[in-house]
Amino acid sequence: MTEFSPLQSEIKKLIKSSGPMPVWRYMELCLMHPQHGYYVSRDPLGREGDFTTAPEVSQMFGELIGLWAASVWKAVGSPPLLRLVELGPGRGTMMADALRALRVLPPLYEALDVHLVEINPVLRGKQQDMRITARRGVVLACGGYPHDVARITRTYPHLQRGGERAGHRLHPQPE
Repeated sequence: MTEFSPLQSEIKKLIKSSGPMPVWRYMELCLMHPQHGYYVSRDPLGREGDFTTAPEVSQMFGELIGLWAASVWKAVGSPPLLRLVELGPGRGTMMADALRALRVLPPLYEALDVHLVEINPVLRGKQQDMRITARRGVVLACGGYPHDVARITRTYPHLQRGGERAGHRLHPQPE
């Protein structure tokens, strides 16, 4: 007899009760189910995980993102408040590296409002362990889900980074 995972059993129940399931919903459950999803049940990064990202290998990537943010901030007129939003920041390594680079420009560093949007509670804990500095005007908000981004970015200019495939975006005016 074949053993089913708890998530597989739950998906079967959903299909029996509601009918066919779109692929996006299936993938959402597999990746983000609160108890059994791939991205919420463990730390998938590094030697003990399934993959490694550039920020975990070298600080250069995060520092370059920080310098890019400084360049964009100046290009849009150095607004008094700039939100840095990172979607899926993992352990927070890239943001820590970017903030280290941004300290060379105190007016920008003091204008920052930093948000890490991470669905994985294990990784949110590791972000706290990173002790990403929340001094000199940097406000750090950990946690949340991607739908929280609209609330976070509604009012102020912001730079948004979202995973390897999502890219980087500047939103100089509230949307």
